[in-house]
Amino acid sequence: MSSIIDSLPPALAKIVQRFQRASDPKRRYEQLIWYGQKLTDFPETGKVPENKVPGCVSQVYITAALDDGKVVYQGDSDSQLTKGLVGLLVEGLNGLTPTEIVQLTPDFIQETGLNVSLTPSRANGFYNIFKTMQKKALECKL
Repeated sequence: MSSIIDSLPPALAKIVQRFQRASDPKRRYEQLIWYGQKLTDFPETGKVPENKVPGCVSQVYITAALDDGKVVYQGDSDSQLTKGLVGLLVEGLNGLTPTEIVQLTPDFIQETGLNVSLTPSRANGFYNIFKTMQKKALECKL
C-alpha cells in the first residue's frame, strides 16, 4: 500500500486502488468510461462560460455547490474519456470540505497508472479539470 493512497480521502483511495487492479491499459480505459457513464445528467443551463474548464481540448463543464459544508460537484464533457476523468474526480471529491479539496495534489493520477495511458493533451486536461474543481471548491467557501 502506497503512502500516497494512505493520505487520500477514502473515496479517492478506493478509485486509485480500483485502477491499480486493472493491469492493462484497455481495462483502465473501460474503467474510465464507466466513471463517465455514472455521472448524473448535466443541465444545459450549466453549460456557460464560467463553468467551462479552460485549457481543455474537449468541452468540459464543472459546477460546484456547498451542501452542509461539503462540496457537491456536477460535470460533463463531450469526449467519452474526458467525461470519465470528470466522473472519476466527481466521485473522488464529492462530499469533501473545500479545505480538504484544496489540500489535495493531483499526483494520485500516477498511482492509477492512467498517466501512462493518457495522451499529453488528456493528461493536461485532467490537471485543468482538477485545478478548476479546486478553484470552485474555494469559491463555495467564500
